[in-house]
Amino acid sequence: MGTFDAAALRRGIEERDTAMLTSLYADDAELYVTDRNDQPSAPRFIKGRHAIGAYLADVCGRDMTHTVERLVVSDDGAAFVQACRYPDGTRVQCTAVLDLSDGQITRQTCVQAWDEPAAPRPEVAHRDFAAPDEVREFPRGVLEVLHIDGSDIGRLVLQPGWRWSEHVKPTAGTDLCEAPHFQYHVSGQLRIRLADGTEFDAVPGQVTALPAGHDAWVVGDTPVVAVDWHGASTYATP
Repeated sequence: MGTFDAAALRRGIEERDTAMLTSLYADDAELYVTDRNDQPSAPRFIKGRHAIGAYLADVCGRDMTHTVERLVVSDDGAAFVQACRYPDGTRVQCTAVLDLSDGQITRQTCVQAWDEPAAPRPEVAHRDFAAPDEVREFPRGVLEVLHIDGSDIGRLVLQPGWRWSEHVKPTAGTDLCEAPHFQYHVSGQLRIRLADGTEFDAVPGQVTALPAGHDAWVVGDTPVVAVDWHGASTYATP
């Protein structure tokens, strides 16, 4: 029975010696790699010493340092943590578990992760519909739009007697409203009819998500006020 050469593993990794590392694998060894490109449900699978050697040559050929921070070996297995660093400071960490037989690696499972650019911190935004960026007026109604944090948020104020097919359709130029909506209803009663004939009322306190293709009108004598997070960009435009 052979003895696994842990010193050769450490030296091969830290000196980026592909030949030394490849010699530690059995002819039919298997390598599984999980990272941001190869997810746990479908890890990268490499079979055989020759193919694993080609993979190691690519890794060792990169301009980066490799350090084995922890290496534990038993009769039939080993595990280690490998820390890598690119010249720009980007760090990569790999945790590997090895199955050993007769002094050679028969199976290796690696999980690796590396630094990602931090997401930019969103800026605080505080706006008021009393000073909208855009106002679109149409018969019996108005849309006030705020451009905030890359989005368009609209406030619809619709007077009694308003109906999309009568008062906005001439501007939109379509048979039905083709702007999808995601709205919170502040006041008034709005009746909505979808293209398939489905009809329902939206009242204060409710949220509606509407697909393109619908008509709507005010019911009763109370103006409808609704805040729209999705349809304001193109609403009441040609």
